[in-house]
Amino acid sequence: MLIKFNKINRLHKSSRQKWVAYLLTPFLLILSLPASAIEVNELIQHIDRLWRGETSQATMTMTVKTRRYERSMTMEAWSRGSEYSLVVIREPVKDKGIATLKVKDNIWNYLPKINRVTKVPSSMMSGSWMGSHFTNDDLVKESTFEDDFTSSISFEGERDGIKIYELTSVPKPDAAVVWGKVVMSIEQKNLSPQRALYYDEEGLLIRTMTFDQPRKIDARTVPMRLILQPEDKPEESTVIVYNDIVFEVPLQDSFFSLQNLQRRQ
Repeated sequence: MLIKFNKINRLHKSSRQKWVAYLLTPFLLILSLPASAIEVNELIQHIDRLWRGETSQATMTMTVKTRRYERSMTMEAWSRGSEYSLVVIREPVKDKGIATLKVKDNIWNYLPKINRVTKVPSSMMSGSWMGSHFTNDDLVKESTFEDDFTSSISFEGERDGIKIYELTSVPKPDAAVVWGKVVMSIEQKNLSPQRALYYDEEGLLIRTMTFDQPRKIDARTVPMRLILQPEDKPEESTVIVYNDIVFEVPLQDSFFSLQNLQRRQ
C-alpha cells in the first residue's frame, strides 16, 4: 500500500512540475525576447543625446596636431535637439567669429573677415572642419545612430576589469554616412562611452575616438575629453576638451537663425 501511494505521489509530483513548466514557459519567452531590443534602443538614444540633451550650451577647446603644425582654438556651442546647433570660434583672434549653423537639413558657415555666409553642400559633410580631424558632420552631428544606423550589442561582459556593452552599428541602406561600421565600447555602470572605432566600407579601420575625463552632470556621466586619432597618421590627433557644458538651457528655434549666425561675435 505504501509503495502504491509513493508511486501515485511521484506521478502527481511529475504532473505538477510539468504544469508549472507549462505556466512559466510563456513568461520566460516574454522576458528573453524584448530585453536586448529595448536595451539597444536605450543605448542608442542615450549616446545620441549625451552631449546635447534637449538643449545645451558648452565651451570647449580644440587642439589640432598635424605633421606641419599644432594649434588650439576655443569655441562656444549651442544645440536644441538633433536639428539645431550653432558653433562659434572665440579664440584665437584671427579665427574669432567663424561660425557653423545647422537648421534641420541645412548647414551654413560664416566667415567674418569677408562677412560672407556660405551653405555647406551634403557632399562636404565628410570634409575637415577648420583643418582638424573632425568632419563637418562630427561637429554639428548631422547623422545620428538612431536615424542612420542599425545597431546591435555585439559583446556584453568584462574587458580590462570593466564591464562594458559593445555596440556595433552599420549604416542603413539609404543613410548618407561615410562609415561602413562603427564599434563603440560603453561602460555598463554609468553608460559612458570609452572608445569608438570607425571603419570604411571595406572593413578597414580609419580612425579611433577615445573618451575620457568623465564628469557627472545632472543625471548623466559625460566624457569631457574626446581624442580623435587617424589610423594612417599615428603622429597626428585632434583633441576636444569641454571646459563647461550646461543642459536644458532656454533656447528657442528662432535662436538658430542666419541673423544670429552673424551676430554671435
